[in-house]
Amino acid sequence: MIDKQKLADIVGEDNVLDDAVTLDAYGKDMSFVNRTRPVLVVRPHSAAEVKQLVTLAAETLTPLVPVSSGPPHFRGDTVPSTGGAVVVDLSDMKKIIFVDRARRVAMVEPGVTFGELIPAAEKEGVRLNMPLLPRSTKSVVGSMLEREPVMMPSYQWDISDPLACVEVVFGTGDDFRTGQAAGPGTIEEQWAVGGKQKAPYGPHVAAWHRLVQGAQGTMGIVTWASLRCELLPRAQEPFVVGSDTLSPLLELAEWLIRLRMVNECFVLSSTELAAIFAEDWPADFQRLRKALPAWVLFYVVAGYDYFPEERVAVSLKDISGLCQRLSLEAVRAVGGLSARDIMKTVQRPSPEPYWKLRPKGGCEDIFFLAPLGRLELLVELMESLATKAGLTAADCGIYLQPTVQGTSWHCEFDLFYDPNDAADVARMREFVPGAIRSLLEGGAFFSRPYGESAGLIMNRDAATVDILKRLKKIFDPQAVMNPGKLCF
Repeated sequence: MIDKQKLADIVGEDNVLDDAVTLDAYGKDMSFVNRTRPVLVVRPHSAAEVKQLVTLAAETLTPLVPVSSGPPHFRGDTVPSTGGAVVVDLSDMKKIIFVDRARRVAMVEPGVTFGELIPAAEKEGVRLNMPLLPRSTKSVVGSMLEREPVMMPSYQWDISDPLACVEVVFGTGDDFRTGQAAGPGTIEEQWAVGGKQKAPYGPHVAAWHRLVQGAQGTMGIVTWASLRCELLPRAQEPFVVGSDTLSPLLELAEWLIRLRMVNECFVLSSTELAAIFAEDWPADFQRLRKALPAWVLFYVVAGYDYFPEERVAVSLKDISGLCQRLSLEAVRAVGGLSARDIMKTVQRPSPEPYWKLRPKGGCEDIFFLAPLGRLELLVELMESLATKAGLTAADCGIYLQPTVQGTSWHCEFDLFYDPNDAADVARMREFVPGAIRSLLEGGAFFSRPYGESAGLIMNRDAATVDILKRLKKIFDPQAVMNPGKLCF
């Protein structure tokens, strides 16, 4: 175990915490993973301090659990899985290193939240390809490392986008830069000759950023990351399309993305949309659910620096033809919600309280990737499983997000429950593993396994697990980086 004074020598006395209230807070989250208190919490302020912490942990065989986002946490990845762990809270590393409009790229430290980066990016004339309504305390770097789906699939060229380059301190204590940042020269020397760290691949032929993406901190700690940005549009026209059946909306979304007509594009169930926009609970929530169609497709048509209005007009004419062919109608409002209000809301982080906690106070989400051809079948399967378990339609919101140019879909079921109701908690805790098992058998691809279900998901592919364990021995030979997560 690391001596407290040695940690204080690295980060300062005030940045080593061991009071009971703090340790209890870091020893649990909103998920069903077992509670385990860390022995200490440290708050570094630089990459150099992180490197010293990891080196010391490897020497003393002390488990480290990296955390970059603020609470509430939901998936168990920030809760220690073993005793004697030290939490490394990166939330004070808040430097926005640069935002470059010409190259459409930004670089930030892991403590920077969406609420902090969005206005800084807009000031430079760019915007983020961001997930749907992240919580206000969510780290931008953390979101990208978790591969959270983004709302503009037309600008997502790879499942790792918008992540570009990272600097990571591996479990060995070695620092490493990926992609264009790897060299030649230092980062400062690259800047001096006009270089910006945007291209993610390399060094050599490997895509090293994939080693830390989705790893839940089990390989190392990222001290900065660069991300692809997009230009701010000069004109935006949002629309909604409602339907009581899912199929025509999925087909329309497929065409909108294939023809590159839209920016934001996703489908929400009436429950999900009501959970986001209800103000007076529970009456407003129930009213919205009843007023909305079962499914709503939302999209935004945008124009940029050159002929923005003309570009929007041409796209709207083409989209009108698509809607007519599918017997759908694109409108400016649905169920009393205007498309423009939806657009303004989803282009910012969630206001407090976080939207997933508004219905009942707790939320357990199940999410996976699926091809379009299996998406409806998996939605129907999940709805059937939920009904058999006694969950009502108001207990389950659904978010469908096309990803990577529409080549696949992120399917997310947000299961609302009361964390203060023991029976409700027990029912949800029993339901989730069984539902995941049934969805796996139905063809769902769980690319981001968390918590108690990670073993169930990962053990279905022994060859991949073997390779990951070999990589773990190379980059974290002492197994100090967030042990107990995934297959480690």
